[in-house]
Amino acid sequence: MPAKFFTVNPSLQTQLESILESVWNTFPNLAQNQIALTWIAYEPPYRVNTGGGLSAEAFWAYQPQGASYRGVELIAPGSIAHLFYLVALNVWLEQGMVQPTAELSRAMADMMAGTNHDAASYVMDVLSGTTSGPSLPPGPDETWASQRNIVNRYFTSLGWPELRSINLNQKTWCDRPYGRERDFLGKTLENRNQLTTEATVRLLHSIIGGVSVSSARSQSMMALMKRQSLTHAFPMSAEVWEMASVSTTGTHHIAYVESEGSIHPFLLAIFTVPSRGADNRLSGELSDELKQQNEQITSWLAQQIFEASQQNFLADIAK
Repeated sequence: MPAKFFTVNPSLQTQLESILESVWNTFPNLAQNQIALTWIAYEPPYRVNTGGGLSAEAFWAYQPQGASYRGVELIAPGSIAHLFYLVALNVWLEQGMVQPTAELSRAMADMMAGTNHDAASYVMDVLSGTTSGPSLPPGPDETWASQRNIVNRYFTSLGWPELRSINLNQKTWCDRPYGRERDFLGKTLENRNQLTTEATVRLLHSIIGGVSVSSARSQSMMALMKRQSLTHAFPMSAEVWEMASVSTTGTHHIAYVESEGSIHPFLLAIFTVPSRGADNRLSGELSDELKQQNEQITSWLAQQIFEASQQNFLADIAK
């Protein structure tokens, strides 16, 4: 088993396990296999959000401390996949594979501002040179599928062990796919998007570290993620870069959080899966009750991680 990009810290792991025990007591309907979580806690001297102060070689030589629960489990990511499409698009732009346009900038911003599947669909078309439409005959269908897999091939080329089993070749949908898009998913949806919390956190770690594509492009991607807390889990004084996804595949939340003078910066990825097996469905709306419960769980967990980070910070400055 290849080493993780972070060092599993026994104290953080114990804290995470205690937080998870509390969440199962607080939300007894949540099964232990319905959640995955990875938490990276940075310690001074901080090597992230430096504005490109470290080279990629120096940055990757540094291993942050972290903890993880089911962090390698493949889960349908919903619109969290948009973060990966954003990185791929910045690679294409950096290498001159596509040209910058006002429309492309608008799509990137809309894709990251919320769950804008129309914008993400356009970005995927630009990335792969494919378009949605009626079913295709076998030959053209194979060519189309090969082109659509270009994003997977890029992330495989990075050589990160966290990315070996993921799948990122599907568009995300407001409702459901039709025609060639439905064919491409497979009869049992076996070709659907799949991500892990550890893969997601490593990608976000590279962006916050200023080494994803380039320093300037990392900064531009961070700018698209910065906002007031989506879950209200963090205080107004905290600076938050985050994304959230609520769909039949689950409620997911990823965030990088800073709060000067009160916590060490940290990264967090929380994926939850609905109890009724909705991740096996193409689409459909969650019930209001289930949606509210899922959002409560992710918000509650994010708040607990923030409070643990605050306690760790206070303990460190008291030493």
